[in-house]
Amino acid sequence: MTSREEFRVSGLAEPISHYTDAVRAGNLIFVSGVVPVDDDGGLVGGDDVAAQARQVFANMGRVLATAGAGFDDVVKVTVFLTDVDDRPAINPVRQEIFGTARPASTLVEVSRLAIPGAKIEVEAVAVLPEPVRPDGPNPVETEA
Repeated sequence: MTSREEFRVSGLAEPISHYTDAVRAGNLIFVSGVVPVDDDGGLVGGDDVAAQARQVFANMGRVLATAGAGFDDVVKVTVFLTDVDDRPAINPVRQEIFGTARPASTLVEVSRLAIPGAKIEVEAVAVLPEPVRPDGPNPVETEA
């Protein structure tokens, strides 16, 4: 059976529904959609989608760290924008955050998000490295 662990980040705004910030299943971390809010749940960035994106990734960084991961462990992101034409404005923020790493990505335009005024929401999947056995490298499994 795969191990499962839920993560709530101390100090982040409470979820607005029945979910948690992230769930670890095996060596995968599933990060719930992250919106541009401060620790009290107030919208950050006003109408500036790049400022909102910076807040989203700052919050996501806290979630990843709590789960034992970082942006270099992210293998997939899904970006929800209320205006797909905002993509060029958020791309420099993504490059800043991910550096040379390029996660798989999906971009979806939506009519609105759960937080009034939010222009962006991002969810992610990260992979934690397999633990190394103290007596040497992990054995390679082969089919018989």
